[in-house]
Amino acid sequence: MNFSKYLRLAVVGACALSACKSGPPSAQKPGKYSSTTGIEYNTEEGMKVADYQGIPEGPGLVFIEGGRTVLGSGEEDVAMTHDNLERTVTVASFYMDEAEVANIHWLEYLHYVRKDSSEEFYQSALPDTTVWARDLSFNDPYVDYYLRYPGFRFFPVVGVSWLQANDFCTWRTAKVNENLAGNAADTSAPKKKKKKKGGDDGGDAGDAGAEGTADAGEGKAKISIENGNTLPNYRLPTEAEWEYAAQAMIGTQEVGNENQENKRVYPWDGRQVRNSYGKKMGQFMANFKRGRGDYAGIAGSLNDGAMITEYVYAYPPNDYGLYNMAGNVNEWVQDVYRPLSFEDMEDLNPFRRNGVLDEEAKYDKKGYQSLIDDKVRVYKGGSWKDVAYWLSPGTRRFMAQDSATASIGFRCAMINPGSNK
Repeated sequence: MNFSKYLRLAVVGACALSACKSGPPSAQKPGKYSSTTGIEYNTEEGMKVADYQGIPEGPGLVFIEGGRTVLGSGEEDVAMTHDNLERTVTVASFYMDEAEVANIHWLEYLHYVRKDSSEEFYQSALPDTTVWARDLSFNDPYVDYYLRYPGFRFFPVVGVSWLQANDFCTWRTAKVNENLAGNAADTSAPKKKKKKKGGDDGGDAGDAGAEGTADAGEGKAKISIENGNTLPNYRLPTEAEWEYAAQAMIGTQEVGNENQENKRVYPWDGRQVRNSYGKKMGQFMANFKRGRGDYAGIAGSLNDGAMITEYVYAYPPNDYGLYNMAGNVNEWVQDVYRPLSFEDMEDLNPFRRNGVLDEEAKYDKKGYQSLIDDKVRVYKGGSWKDVAYWLSPGTRRFMAQDSATASIGFRCAMINPGSNK
């Protein structure tokens, strides 16, 4: 072995030893050299390892810490469906919109779709505003005004099918990552030097740098999974994620106690729909139908405050910081509906994506003996036109994925990448 090779190995070994003293490598601090081969990263021939500081912040999202829970309806099954019996599962941590997608968000979507897509797709993205129309009701103003009038900007969008909600998630993912790429280009590209009088501009701007940085000449940033500077897909939450987030059992736990000793009927404490504490004692905790023909109470003392939908940030948030996980509008989730989903399940991140173990051929939809097939989706949460029973997170209903009503909206979710929790 010649001296130069010996010296090079000694340097690599010293660097590796010093790295050990500063602690083991991590995703944020992988070190300068491979802990497997000792080869240096980010050289001309070496592997490119981009800087990584964690998942970028996703607009509108809050973190939902996962864990073990009991899903299912613990209350009397007044509908006699027996389709959500209790079972213990574990749900991994994820992100969820703090509030329902509002009219202003859908109008922004329509704005960019009209600019960037075909007229045919734009037409397919329009909500069905006729969901408000009723032959025996004067709801005509909502048909014309609910989506576009400024006063309704932050009311939940309705008249949106499950398919349309998924298209929105796809668009949102692309738009948010496009914006992240633009911001990365703005911060990474070197600033041009001012021209000196009678001289040149100080030379060219130089190289754009290593992979994952912006191209200074074109103002572009390389966005990729490997660089860690892209957000995962926005999507509809699974039914298990939605129910887990609505329960918000984190608010019932004492530090150090691994036993879940309480369960909530609704996304708040207590077994009633009224606030039990403080100055707002007696006020309803959600927007729902109080009884036959009673949507809000009497004039001068309106309680839940809304004959129809309500501001998406109305009412106190649950212990995860999520607004209106009960009432206001029902919300689409990803799952295909099956009455025995609670039985045919995995106990880690359960999700019904199709008819495995319960094929649609078993259901006589063509003979009008069933409404179930692989194109009906679950919705949850209760709405402004539902009675209190449907506010409980364990209740569930279903509707065709291409249908829409004035009582169903949605919110988005996202995985928590790079984490085992």
